[in-house]
Amino acid sequence: MKKYILILSFFSIALVSCQENKNEKEVESSVPEAVKMAFQNKYPGENDPDWKQDELGYWESHFKIDGEKYRADFNEDGSWVETENSIKNDELPEAVKMVIAEKYKDTKITEVEHVDSAKKGVFYDVEFRQKGKNLDVEFREDGTIIN
Repeated sequence: MKKYILILSFFSIALVSCQENKNEKEVESSVPEAVKMAFQNKYPGENDPDWKQDELGYWESHFKIDGEKYRADFNEDGSWVETENSIKNDELPEAVKMVIAEKYKDTKITEVEHVDSAKKGVFYDVEFRQKGKNLDVEFREDGTIIN
């Protein structure tokens, strides 16, 4: 009986694994050509992004530059929306750290991202833990809060 359960387990794992590969290929083949071209123009030489479409309809490309993970978002027509990457708290500009120490000193930081946005320019997105939904605060390099 144990032998059958073991064989069934291996078969199930293999089936799920094949399905995941199929889903990845389906997503890759459904990425609009305009999005792929826009990505290549923005990130020449980066040839192997992982793609997914998010709940807002943006095409997300996940890739690495010099070992750092990035995510770039594009609209269906290929227009670039933003690129972000996670950074460490100590990589925040001093002005941002000062505002955080002053206004959010009793709040724990859960995530920090450096964001380059087509609409907002460059900013830092800092997520603070709070009851319910976490609080996202966007800072310019000079410490100005923009949201």
